[in-house]
Amino acid sequence: MAWELKKVEDQRKQLVDQYFESDFSMTELCTKFGISRKTGYKWIHRFNDGGVEGLKDLSRAPKNPQSTYSKDVIQKILDLKIQHPKWGPKKILAKFKRENPAISCPSERRIYDVFRDWGLVTKRRIRNRVPDTEPLKDVQAANDTWMGDFKGWFITKSGEKCEPFTITDGQSRYVIRCLHISKKNSLNVWHILESAFQEYGLPNRFRTDNGPPFGSTAAGRLTKLSVNLIKAGVTPEWIEPGHPEQNGRHERFHLTLKEAIAMPPAHTLVTQLRWMQGFVSEYNFDRPHEALNMQTPAECYGLSPRKWNGRLQSPEYDSSEGMLRKVTQAGSVWVKGQEYYIGQALTGEYIQFKDGANSIEVCYGPILLGDFTCKNGLMKRKNRKENRRKV
Repeated sequence: MAWELKKVEDQRKQLVDQYFESDFSMTELCTKFGISRKTGYKWIHRFNDGGVEGLKDLSRAPKNPQSTYSKDVIQKILDLKIQHPKWGPKKILAKFKRENPAISCPSERRIYDVFRDWGLVTKRRIRNRVPDTEPLKDVQAANDTWMGDFKGWFITKSGEKCEPFTITDGQSRYVIRCLHISKKNSLNVWHILESAFQEYGLPNRFRTDNGPPFGSTAAGRLTKLSVNLIKAGVTPEWIEPGHPEQNGRHERFHLTLKEAIAMPPAHTLVTQLRWMQGFVSEYNFDRPHEALNMQTPAECYGLSPRKWNGRLQSPEYDSSEGMLRKVTQAGSVWVKGQEYYIGQALTGEYIQFKDGANSIEVCYGPILLGDFTCKNGLMKRKNRKENRRKV
C-alpha cells in the first residue's frame, strides 16, 4: 500500500477546522501537528483575513523588483564600468553613490547581474587565503609603517624593460612612490626614499623583504640602505624569508598594479611610465578601497608629523647601559683582544654591548645584531693565516 501524501495547505486547513470545531487547545493542536504555537496562530490569523486562499504560501518575489531601475541608472553604471574596467561591483557601487547621492541605486548583486548580462565580468578562481601574521597588527595609523618592494620587471611591446619600485603606507594604502628604477641598488633606492621623506615626512618603520638592497645575511640583516634608514630616524623591519604574506597588503597592491598597467604592457617605456602616473592618481584619489570601508586612500592618509631635516645622524647611546665599540674598516670589532666580525655595512659606526637576561646583547640603534654568546650571532673573525691555509 502506498504512503498517503498530504499537501501542506491541507494540513493547515485541518488545523484551522479542528481549532474552530473541537475542544482542543492551541497547545494540543500544535503538538499534534508538530509546529510551534506562534506558527499555529499565524495560520489562524491568515485564515481569518483571507479564508482558504490565505493558507497558501505567499509569493517570495521582491516588493521592489529589479526592473524598477530606469534605463538611465543602468546606463550610468555601465558607463562607470567602461571607464574603470578593472573595478568590481563593490567599487562601482561606491563610485555611483558618491557621484549620485540623490539617486536610488541598485544593490551590489544587481550590478553584478548587469555586468554579467553584458559580458563585463569573469568568474575569479577562489584561492585559499593566507591569514595575516603578527607584524601587520602593529600598523595602527598612517605613517606607522611604510612598505616597499620591487614589483618585478616586465617588457614593453617595444622590448624595453620596466621595473617599478613602489612604496605604500600600510594603514591607508596610499601610494607614496611608484617609479621605474633602472638598477636595483642601494643608491637608487635611497634617492627615492629621500625624496619621499622630504615630501611626506618620516614613517616610524619601513618594511621590506630580505632581498638586496633591503636585507642581507649579515648581523641584524643590515645593509647600507637599512643603515641609512636608521640614521634618518626610521626603523627598518624585514619579513621572514619565504613569508610574503607578512607584507600581504603591499603584495596585493602589486597585483592591482600589474592588472592595471602590465596586462598588456604599453608599446614604449615612455607610455608605460605615463600609465603608471595615471594609475597612482586614480588609486589614491578616485578608486574606492574595500579595506578602507570604500573610502579612497587619500581620504585616510595625512602627512607625517615627523619632518626630516635631510641629515643622517648615527644612533645615540646611553653609556651607562653598556660598552661601545666602533666597527673597523674590516667590518669587525675588538673585545678583550678578540676580533668579532659584524658586517661592513656598519663600518665606522658605533655598536653597544648590553647586559641581557642570560647573555650580552649587541645592538645598533633599535636593531638587535645578535647575542654575544650565540654562534648564530656574532662570529669570531678568523685570522688571515688560517684563511690562506684553507685556500
